[in-house]
Amino acid sequence: MEQAKTMEPTPEALGNPVARYALATRPPFLVVTLIGAFIGYATACAARVPLQPLVAVLALVLGLVVHAAVNVLNDYYDALNGTDAMNTARVFPFTGGSRFIQNGVLTTLQTARYGWILIVVAIAGGLALTNYAGLGLIAIGLPGLLIGWAYSAPPLALNSRGLGEPCVAAGFALVVIGSDFVLRQRFSSEPLIASLCYALLVTNILYINQFPDREADERAGKRHWVVRLGVARAVYGYYAIALIAYGWIILMVGAGRLPAAALLGLGAAPLSFAAARLLARFAAQPSQLAPALKMTIAAAVLHGVLLAFALTFFGPHS
Repeated sequence: MEQAKTMEPTPEALGNPVARYALATRPPFLVVTLIGAFIGYATACAARVPLQPLVAVLALVLGLVVHAAVNVLNDYYDALNGTDAMNTARVFPFTGGSRFIQNGVLTTLQTARYGWILIVVAIAGGLALTNYAGLGLIAIGLPGLLIGWAYSAPPLALNSRGLGEPCVAAGFALVVIGSDFVLRQRFSSEPLIASLCYALLVTNILYINQFPDREADERAGKRHWVVRLGVARAVYGYYAIALIAYGWIILMVGAGRLPAAALLGLGAAPLSFAAARLLARFAAQPSQLAPALKMTIAAAVLHGVLLAFALTFFGPHS
């Protein structure tokens, strides 16, 4: 724990305002949006939709801005409810927030303003992108923004009501669907089908991160699944999410809704279940969970990369 604390941000280390605001978004975690976008572009390519590089890059940047805004606003709202301040079992940088507010790098007001500036930028860019992709993009982007805001923000505070896990799954499915839509310019079932395994594996990142945060979250009134189930039973939830995720890929390949090459995505399963075994062993010892947290992130990223590769080079769907 002491070693983790020495890694946390400090005003002295982040005197450069550009670095300060860039790192406040938790950039390493934005990779899951990057990979989600790649899956969406791959489903479009599998349907022989021409790649529009400028449009793809703009959509990707907007997705990253939205994710950054959600991370910043999550820090703000967790500062208001006291969760991060009382979190002594955190495993930095994976859990317990960015620590920017708690360590005096940014004030609560600065964090709130920054989060809302990012939201405004995302909305403006999204509206501009609808001129190319069509108004249907609003039906994808607006729910995504609302989910990201309502995850932490009162009065909804969906994660506190046991709805955070479905929110994360829905949000990252929308990343894939939206990325496909900007190229295809119409709705299709293909990105939804392709997105579900990835969305669930990203959900497991949130899920396992809640184990170190559980005591602080419970004291702050955040009644997510790990708090509701308790440590021992919550371990089975991680297994269940992973099994459903990989089972979905097998089912969709068997039904002919994904190409057989999509089974490459199962290459991430050993990482997921190795993490699950570590979680089962150390669920009540947060300081020992860092390897399992890393494996869970790696599993989602590896699955997404393998699936995007399979769809791009072995599509279209049969």
